[in-house]
Amino acid sequence: MIRPLKGKTPRRPAPKKPSSNQKDPVGVYCRVRPLSNEDEESCIEVISNTTIQLHAPDGIKANRNGEFKETQYSFKKVFGIKTSQRELFDDVAKPLVEDLIHGKNGLLFTYGVTGSGKTYTMTGSAGQGGLLPRSLDMIFNSIGPYQAKRFVFKTDDKNGMEIQNQVDALLERQKRDSQQSLLKTPSSKLRTDPEFSEMINPGETCKAEGVDEDSSYSVFVSYIEIYNNYIYDLLEEGPIDPIKPKWNIGGTPLRNTEFIPPQSKILREDQNHNMYVAGCTEVEVKSTEEAFEVFWKGMFQSRNNSANITSPSVASLNICLSPGQKRRRIANTQLNRESSRSHSVFIVKLAQAPLDADGDNVLQDKNQIAVSQLCLVDLAGSERTSRTRAEGNRLREAGNINQSLMTLRTCIEVLRENQMCGTNKMVPYRDSKITHLFKNYFDGEGKVRMVVCVNPNAEDYEETMLVMRFAEMTQEVEVARPVDRPICAFAAGRRQRNQAFKEELTRRLEERGGPVNGETPFVMNQLLQSFPPLPPCEITDPSDDHTLPRLIEVLEKRHRIRQMMTEEYSKTANMLKSMLQEFDSNLMAKENFIHEQRGKLGEKDKMIQSQKTEIDRLEKKSKMLEYKIDILQKTTNIYEEDKRSLQHELENREQKLQRELSEKKRMEARMQGMVTDTKLKWEKECERRVQAKQLEMQNKLWVKDEKLKQLKAIVTESKTERPEKPQRPSREKDRVPIKRSASPSPVPTAPPVRPPHRRSNSAGGERWVDHKPASNLELDTVMQPNIPNAIKVSAPNEKALSKCDKYVLTHQEVASDGEIQTKLIKGEVFKTRGGGQAVQFTDIETLKQECPVAPSRKRRSSGNDPPQTEAMDGDWTDVETRCSVAVEMRAGSNLGPGYQHHGNQKRRKP
Repeated sequence: MIRPLKGKTPRRPAPKKPSSNQKDPVGVYCRVRPLSNEDEESCIEVISNTTIQLHAPDGIKANRNGEFKETQYSFKKVFGIKTSQRELFDDVAKPLVEDLIHGKNGLLFTYGVTGSGKTYTMTGSAGQGGLLPRSLDMIFNSIGPYQAKRFVFKTDDKNGMEIQNQVDALLERQKRDSQQSLLKTPSSKLRTDPEFSEMINPGETCKAEGVDEDSSYSVFVSYIEIYNNYIYDLLEEGPIDPIKPKWNIGGTPLRNTEFIPPQSKILREDQNHNMYVAGCTEVEVKSTEEAFEVFWKGMFQSRNNSANITSPSVASLNICLSPGQKRRRIANTQLNRESSRSHSVFIVKLAQAPLDADGDNVLQDKNQIAVSQLCLVDLAGSERTSRTRAEGNRLREAGNINQSLMTLRTCIEVLRENQMCGTNKMVPYRDSKITHLFKNYFDGEGKVRMVVCVNPNAEDYEETMLVMRFAEMTQEVEVARPVDRPICAFAAGRRQRNQAFKEELTRRLEERGGPVNGETPFVMNQLLQSFPPLPPCEITDPSDDHTLPRLIEVLEKRHRIRQMMTEEYSKTANMLKSMLQEFDSNLMAKENFIHEQRGKLGEKDKMIQSQKTEIDRLEKKSKMLEYKIDILQKTTNIYEEDKRSLQHELENREQKLQRELSEKKRMEARMQGMVTDTKLKWEKECERRVQAKQLEMQNKLWVKDEKLKQLKAIVTESKTERPEKPQRPSREKDRVPIKRSASPSPVPTAPPVRPPHRRSNSAGGERWVDHKPASNLELDTVMQPNIPNAIKVSAPNEKALSKCDKYVLTHQEVASDGEIQTKLIKGEVFKTRGGGQAVQFTDIETLKQECPVAPSRKRRSSGNDPPQTEAMDGDWTDVETRCSVAVEMRAGSNLGPGYQHHGNQKRRKP
């Protein structure tokens, strides 16, 4: 039987958080600590309040090119060695505390190499309180009068907050007081360490503005550390092992005195998908001193105590199983005498809820609770084991510290790439506990600020350079701005009205002589004494008729007095009620008036703020425009100087060009004369050579004519001597072969078709341009190309082409047999877009003259055949053989330009 598969439990959808399109970059600040010794070399120079310059020390100044390299890095603000703790707090942590009071989260962490002053910046010293004590002091100075009683707010185990009623809170307080009284000893009185009161001077205290007076507040603190990528609760009381005994010197077991090592905590996700440390101790504190007591308890004593661990390899690690700073892992290294070996996280959680409509008690509604938290993180410093010479556990601790810081850098790099390049890569938050715990802050759950602590010592140059690069990259990451929490629907000023009502009631009771606060028991005693005293009520005799009547009479008098007092009380109560109603109506009218005035004042403030913003914007714009004007003025001056120089250069070149032009004209005139002389000389030389060539050709023609005449005479004599009837030659044997030119042969698939003889296209009625070059020779043939109504030119011109439709060029050239052949190249004239004339050649006619008595140059293949003449007597006297044969060559014909069509020889009948 196959069991049906169970469906997986669907994942709980994430709650819709109010989105904010506005983003703020991570605020990165830089603090430079002073050198330990004045003789040490410094590698950092503060250029301005936002820029520092990092230059290489003498040992490693030269880079690959052998050049000196100095790098500048910019931050939101740079704090020099003379910066006080108060100035640092005002610029860095004070805005985060104000956001905490207004219901927004914040994350502040210190980052840098070991020994750069991170712990001093976060904690401080006597008289120079750091960021953490000043933040706590500002919180309690701001919400001190509005704090709820202890145990009204109570934390649950799921990173949430609950509200208890007054009775449950009172029971919790009585239970706590009884436990403290049982554990209290004469030497365990709470006292303030002398250094606590000296941490912050009274004149340096500050207070947040705009605190909601109609809410109640409670502060919860927790303190954890991340050691070797494990989370430990520093406020957790060390449990006692009741089973494992501890043996004393005499061999007697001492039970209930062995401490169990602290257990690591795990990270979980609450219903709002925020990360928290499960099972972490959260202590409710009501004053700055109490918060200091939690944080500092046993700090100074723990510095001289060693770990309660028997392993000798960790004997130098200072650990104590008591709350606060006492448990932090610190160790002595080559670079720092008290080097933090873990990341410490001090979490201040502020719970606030509105008062009810009467303004007396906290509203019993869990949905109205607003919880905000401020995380103050002191990161362990990155270090190189080659410098610290760490071994054993110190080496493992250094590796874990560097690995967690490397994961933080990787997360920042991926976030920056996703935001700048639009990618959606997964950010590896889970690779380290420190990044996994604070992933919500980088996803938009609050502001993030980082203080980069720098040691200017030249020996830390390489580590400092890496820290600067990481800080510069972190500034490019943007975090969504947290949204404001919704405002409660109750009217404002409830606490003040309740306080005013109590004061007015006390005043009126004092005027009427009524009870005021602690006078109520005394007044009750006076009222009881005003009643008539009761007579003796003992009855000794059954026949006593006086005791009971006297008792009845006294009781009746008491009853009448009581009724009178009741009536008086009712009248007074009604009168007081009417007075209270009248007072309430007047108060409501004044509140409405005050509310209207506040609304107008708020509008005025908004208007003033908008005007201030506009003024700031215009001032910035004005400064920017002034800066641009200066730049443009400088640029204009540079351009004017360039213009003057270019004009001067242009004038020089124009003068040079004029000189060159005049020189060119002189050279042209000189060359024109030389060309004319040379042309006349060569024309005479050409005429002389042409005449000599003509004379030579005439002589050759006369010699050929004489030879032909002699050959004809010889042939004629041979015929008269042997008159025989010529045989009819066969078609295949004696067919006269057709001469072909050297042009490509036609396509073999279809034999060439001889085009029929037609009349020349030049015989039409169109207007022709007859182009005959002057170099053509007169042939004195019978058939001459003649085109009627043609414009005869020796060179083509546009005027002649515009009047005609056709064009013919008469071209002469020497054929392969030495005879002159004439070609008539014909084309059509058409107009172009530019208004000119163009000729497209479409036809070629070839006129060739042959000699009828020319002997055949081919030899017979065999000598047995009787000699045969090339033609009959009548063939040579035919007109067709004595005249040139016209052949038309059309454009696109398969026949080559040298392919000639000769007329077929006529045959005589036998």
